[in-house]
Amino acid sequence: MASLRLTAAEATVRFLAAQQTEIEGRAVPIFGGVWAILGHGNVAGLGPALHASRRALPTFRAHNEQAMAHAAIAYAKTHARRRMMACTTSVGPGATNMVTAAAVAHVNRLPVLFLPGDVFASRRPDPVLQQVESFADATVSANDCFRPVSRFFDRIMRPEQLLAALPAAMRVLTDPAECGPVTLAFPQDVQTEAMDWPSDFFRKRVWRPRAPEPDARELREAAALLREAKRPLAIAGGGVKYAGAEAALAEFARRHGIPVAETQAGKGSLAWNDPGNLGAIGVTGSAAANALAEQADVVLAVGTRLQDFTTGSRALFGKARLLALNVAAFDAHKHAAQPLVADAARGLAALTAALGRWSAPRVWQEKAVTATARWHRAVDRVTAPPKPRSTALPTDAQVVGAVNRAMPERGIVVCAAGGLPGELHKLWRATDAAGYHLEYGYSCMGYEIAGGLGARLAAPDREVVVMVGDGSYLMMNSEIATSVAMGAKLTIVVLDNRGFGCISRLQRGTGGEPFNNLLPAAAPRVDFAAHAASLGAEARKVDGIAALEAALPDAFRAKRTQVLVIDTDPGTGTAEGGAWWEVPVPAVPRTPAQAEAREAYETNRQRQTSGA
Repeated sequence: MASLRLTAAEATVRFLAAQQTEIEGRAVPIFGGVWAILGHGNVAGLGPALHASRRALPTFRAHNEQAMAHAAIAYAKTHARRRMMACTTSVGPGATNMVTAAAVAHVNRLPVLFLPGDVFASRRPDPVLQQVESFADATVSANDCFRPVSRFFDRIMRPEQLLAALPAAMRVLTDPAECGPVTLAFPQDVQTEAMDWPSDFFRKRVWRPRAPEPDARELREAAALLREAKRPLAIAGGGVKYAGAEAALAEFARRHGIPVAETQAGKGSLAWNDPGNLGAIGVTGSAAANALAEQADVVLAVGTRLQDFTTGSRALFGKARLLALNVAAFDAHKHAAQPLVADAARGLAALTAALGRWSAPRVWQEKAVTATARWHRAVDRVTAPPKPRSTALPTDAQVVGAVNRAMPERGIVVCAAGGLPGELHKLWRATDAAGYHLEYGYSCMGYEIAGGLGARLAAPDREVVVMVGDGSYLMMNSEIATSVAMGAKLTIVVLDNRGFGCISRLQRGTGGEPFNNLLPAAAPRVDFAAHAASLGAEARKVDGIAALEAALPDAFRAKRTQVLVIDTDPGTGTAEGGAWWEVPVPAVPRTPAQAEAREAYETNRQRQTSGA
């Protein structure tokens, strides 16, 4: 058998470069590149291997390990999990900096390969620089932090282990049900060790996503349940996008007259003005979707993990039977749902065929149309520019409206945490599946700018607009410099409400006093425009919505990363729409406001279902 003499690091890089996927009938590399911050633990092993293969497998350098992992995650999300990236770091803080991002990928079911350096497998020089030592377990290193936030974890103690570990990693990264982050902790001495590798190990392999058909019995039971429904509702989750099931969903909704609501991950599965689209569901949902959810007798949840923001903490559609179409049995069985385990596109197509000419009652369909029209008018109202000569600070909703109206065709909006995701979920008018890019599974502050960079690398022909609050901006802004250096232009809109306005509103909404969220008047004013300019962006502060609307077209035409800063009102969120969210309130109220909040809390808890 032919063989190649390579180091373990060289073999890893060569293997990754040989893996492919199929996009629109054409084989392309499945890894769009490797993000690397080199240091003690990977500079002498993976570093030279990446340099030697940089044409086949590009290497990118970021400024923060967590941020580069966010960019990798956003790249995979923009590619609907068809393509992905790897990330490598040094052995200590560089590695643990990525753990938060690993949790983002884990919660959102997105593929990314982590290759953190590790301590010596030989243990000869222990303890080495940056080594975390356990007094009770000599096998522990800092990389064990990745275990609970990885779908697959291995530590490569000998080069030949890669013959099993790398194919296992690819299996998980490309499996629609298991998909998520993979960590291969890579001791620095093992990276540099050599062996004779079978040449066949590096053959090109095309990984195509599995699309399982539904079980015949589960399909019959699902169709029977829907035929009995008088008030059916469908919920589109991220699984619709990852399965490429948008057309199947539109056909299913049209043929059977079933209105569709969307989760954060599923928003854009149908265009905002599609006749069957009720808008967002749940805590940050539209009044139309939530009104019908409360009345529904059957809810078909497609490709969603049914987190509490979607279900209104299990109080929103408690009167309904739940039917869960999901490629992952883990999610299909949640909340005592009747499961239909299948690929979303194939499952919807099979349901369409099984239901034949059946459709929801006309009165239910008309109720959906009326509620949606009413909601569209509400969105027009709350996102409209302020009246002339208004001196009030703009609301987040007004900023969202201004950006949405100016957005270029096929633009992508990126956001993650704070109050903005709720406003965007309710109010943003998405025109296609890739155009709405929210990380709201882990709601990770700091994802926004790095995520925008990953989205731009995945879709260089689309304008990428990052909407970010001042709190998230201050947590992680370094990849502005990376975007400028790479020529990956972003338009970043910074909403400055002087602190954590979203949590301040939640604090007051649960009976608390304003505390430790908004900056006091005496605190220094951060000049965000000057800061962004120092990182290489072209930046300016705009005074109000009219100035923002005037600045956006120029920002979109520019070739370099643009940053527009606008002051906003920290106290006002969109009152329209929304549903209850369980946030515990002290059982021993100390103020009248807490007593009122506790009473409302106990009342809403009575509406929760107790499904397993």
